[in-house]
Amino acid sequence: MVDEVPFSLGVTIVKPLSVFGHGITDIEIHYLQIKFTAIGVYLDPEIVTHLQQWKGKTGTDLAEDDDFFEALIRVDKFVRVVVIKEIKGSQYGVQLESAVRDRLAAVDKYEDEEEAALEQVVEFFQSKYFKKNSVLTFYFPATSGSAEIVFAAEGKEESKLKVENANVVEMIQKWYLGGTRGVSPATISSLATALSAELSK
Repeated sequence: MVDEVPFSLGVTIVKPLSVFGHGITDIEIHYLQIKFTAIGVYLDPEIVTHLQQWKGKTGTDLAEDDDFFEALIRVDKFVRVVVIKEIKGSQYGVQLESAVRDRLAAVDKYEDEEEAALEQVVEFFQSKYFKKNSVLTFYFPATSGSAEIVFAAEGKEESKLKVENANVVEMIQKWYLGGTRGVSPATISSLATALSAELSK
């Protein structure tokens, strides 16, 4: 349970993925914590073999190690985001867009193709309404630079979008899983603690 939102321990997309981390996105306004979403991160359990060089590090060390989170980008992963506080899809789209654009610009990869792909993502969210308990999922297969985004709200048909631009896909991943720059420090810390425990087995 993440803030009263249930998450399954595993999902099977192409192969079984296990939940390794969870958290929330929130902001504080006048000392009041407003929670927006609950997040669950599912990874291929084989990830542990890719991370041997971090064996013996504590969760706290890993949470501050952006190279460690860079290594996570290279395996199958699935991020499930459940809405706690309703917002317009367009608001979410704008947050995602500015985070991805800033990250691409910082590494000088924001070209026309990236702009077009990002516009597609923003357009996908434009007409959506994120009611409480709506579910947004991101599937990032390790083998291709693509992502599948699915949005499901009660009483509505699922909407899907495939993002094919590898640079945009990488930065969407980093928005959620970007170590010290990730949008949810709670999720980063939870992932680091769980993977530290796995590595010490």
